[in-house]
Amino acid sequence: MRCNTMSRLTITLSALRYRALMEAAAQRDKTIDQLIDESLDFYGIKLHEPAQGAVRRARAHSGLSDGQAMALALDAQHAARQAR
Repeated sequence: MRCNTMSRLTITLSALRYRALMEAAAQRDKTIDQLIDESLDFYGIKLHEPAQGAVRRARAHSGLSDGQAMALALDAQHAARQAR
C-alpha cells in the first residue's frame, strides 16, 4: 500500500554508491524510488496503516480476551527484561 502523497528526501552518497544504485535500478528496470521502497519493505520498515491491519488481524484470531492478551504481553516483557 503506497501513500498518495510523497515526501522528498535528500541523502548523500559517494559517487561509487550512487553509480551502483543507478546501475542496479537500470538492470532491474526500476526507478531508484522503487529500489528504496523495496529495500525499506525488506528491512521491515512498514507503513503505519498495514501494521495496524496486522495487529487487528492478530487480535481477531488470537482467541485471547483483553485481560489474557495483557497478561501475556506483560509476561513477555518481564522475561525480556530478565534476560538482559
